Amino acid sequence: MTNRLAQEKSPYLLQHANNPVDWYPWGEEAFEKARREDKPIFLSVGYATCHWCHVMERESFENDDIARVLNQNFVPIKVDREERPDVDRIYMLFVQASTGSGGWPMSVWLTPDRKPFFGGTYFPPDNRFGRPGFGVVLERLASAWREDRARVEESGTKVIEQLRDYGGVTTGGQRIATREALDHAYFGFRRIFDAKLGGFGRAPKFPRPSIYNFLLRYHELTGTEEALEMVLLTLREMAKGGMHDQIGGGFHRYSVDEHWFVPHFEKMLYDQAQLAISYLEAFQITRDGQYAAAARDIFEYVLRDMTDSGGGFYSAEDADSAADPAHPHDKGEGAFYIWTWKELAAALGESDAAMFAYHHGCGENGNVDHDPQGEFTGRNILYQAHTVEETAARFGGVVDEVRATLKRCAAKLMEVRSRRPRPLLDDKVLASWNGLMISAFAKGAQILNEPRYAAAARAAVDFLRRHLWNESRGVLLRRHRGGDSAIDGFLDDYGFTALALLDLYETTFEAQDFHWAVVLAERAIERFADPENGGFFTTAATGGDTASLILRLKDDYDGAEPSGNSAMALLLLRLSRMTDREDFHAAAERTLQAFTSRMEEGGTGLPQMLAALSFALAKPREIVLAGPLSADLLAPLRLRFMPNAVVMRAEQLTRPMPSVDEKPTAYICENFSCKLPVTTPEAVAELLE
Repeated sequence: MTNRLAQEKSPYLLQHANNPVDWYPWGEEAFEKARREDKPIFLSVGYATCHWCHVMERESFENDDIARVLNQNFVPIKVDREERPDVDRIYMLFVQASTGSGGWPMSVWLTPDRKPFFGGTYFPPDNRFGRPGFGVVLERLASAWREDRARVEESGTKVIEQLRDYGGVTTGGQRIATREALDHAYFGFRRIFDAKLGGFGRAPKFPRPSIYNFLLRYHELTGTEEALEMVLLTLREMAKGGMHDQIGGGFHRYSVDEHWFVPHFEKMLYDQAQLAISYLEAFQITRDGQYAAAARDIFEYVLRDMTDSGGGFYSAEDADSAADPAHPHDKGEGAFYIWTWKELAAALGESDAAMFAYHHGCGENGNVDHDPQGEFTGRNILYQAHTVEETAARFGGVVDEVRATLKRCAAKLMEVRSRRPRPLLDDKVLASWNGLMISAFAKGAQILNEPRYAAAARAAVDFLRRHLWNESRGVLLRRHRGGDSAIDGFLDDYGFTALALLDLYETTFEAQDFHWAVVLAERAIERFADPENGGFFTTAATGGDTASLILRLKDDYDGAEPSGNSAMALLLLRLSRMTDREDFHAAAERTLQAFTSRMEEGGTGLPQMLAALSFALAKPREIVLAGPLSADLLAPLRLRFMPNAVVMRAEQLTRPMPSVDEKPTAYICENFSCKLPVTTPEAVAELLE
């Protein structure tokens, strides 16, 4: 038995295709049924690698009795939040406002015209954990719809009015935030910083790389050492913790504890991309190899496990997997990644296992003390409990030999792990997340001088151009999977992809990347800009599936991913410097003006927008390359952290800047004034100083 979701491409929707719930995908067929039968809509939003989404499916959506109540009284709609962030954002705002928190799975009840009147996240099947049972909630809401319809509809109407006021951002003026807004945000992050273990706020600890981006740029702009140290400590502690896959590379979604030790084991592409850039920039600033090693670790994981044969990057890997191949449906959190003492000894031998276990904090009875779900009993999560030097001292070995032994042990365990049942791979390719990853690989190629990373970025750009760029419509699509490309792109798809093209252009200097970035910026302004109040809506005014949305929002929160408005602000600032186009400069200014009050009042929510503001406030620096390209001449540029500089080929300029004697030549320009051209790496380095 299958429902309508069997015809979809989303791995998340396909996971629910065999539920007894009569699911519909988001669309007119479901809305028309709700109107015709005069039933409220039950909207369930999640994603393929969401642990509690799996739990709610097993407990409720596979339950025949609950499915019967759902089907009789509601029109059930299932949405993949990664495919449709526009739908997710509207109703998540409602859930957060009405309950004080949000998350996935998200459960929202709507009137037939899609106005929300009740919502929450995970509901257990019966009353437990202090939460009402899902079956009880369904019965009560069905009764309320039958018996108190007018009040329910009035509630939905008021909610939409409030969301429209919040999400419209109609506070645009002629004023742009100043350095004071940056200072205010810096002190805000300083107050919530964990000075012992790194990170911002209490457990659970999520990586939020937009904060690191802002603080590193604040350090560059102001010279504040503490801003740098907060980022460096956080990056070091994350790399040591269980949140970092110590043998396979990459980072898990977040740590449930304050020590970065016990992770939620899913792996998201957007985390890999943004954290790679954070580690790369830390390496640029400090020249400390541990940060470069962490970035390389991420890249190797993505190339090995998250890259399509055509060059695109997959979206995520699940947290859950089967511990026993003989029972593939009996899945547990982190089963793919954790180890018993016997498994370590069998793979490594007693002697090497003892050394490896000491280095990685493993115990004979496991190493997870707080385990409320009982999923880690007798098992070990690998983390860096002791340094290589401490391990060598403990076992009486030479440091280099111990390091080689630990590396050999990790390779053996990797081989053993490869035979375990893998977590589910969400193999859809999203434009926005691919943009983030392309930027990371491009910067990795520059900073680490690694051609393989440039090749990976190029292959991914070619994939996007081939599968997600509709040339005839001039529209970027959001998702590709299984030969199918669909869903008109949202603001973040355009912003992240165009920024990636600029990053790749500054890596390989191929004019096609620069030109496509310009086209995407132009199309984004046409489709999403608010010419009256400034800033950008997340969705286009017309086309695609925008008619199904009850309102347009201007997203500004830089959370797990930067907001589309923050991306567009930085994109337009960079392009205005590179093209001298006044329309790009004006659009960037209108965006900063639109969000000035929010940057001043709640800057900790907009760190990536503040990073764009720091670019606008910093002394302009342009570096123009003429004549043949030279890796030697580029090297001094790539050794330095210069977040407020743009680098371009002379051919992209409207004014002539010739090479000297047909040699590789660099012009270093600051405050709209260029120094005399130079032709040696030493001269470039001297001018940059």
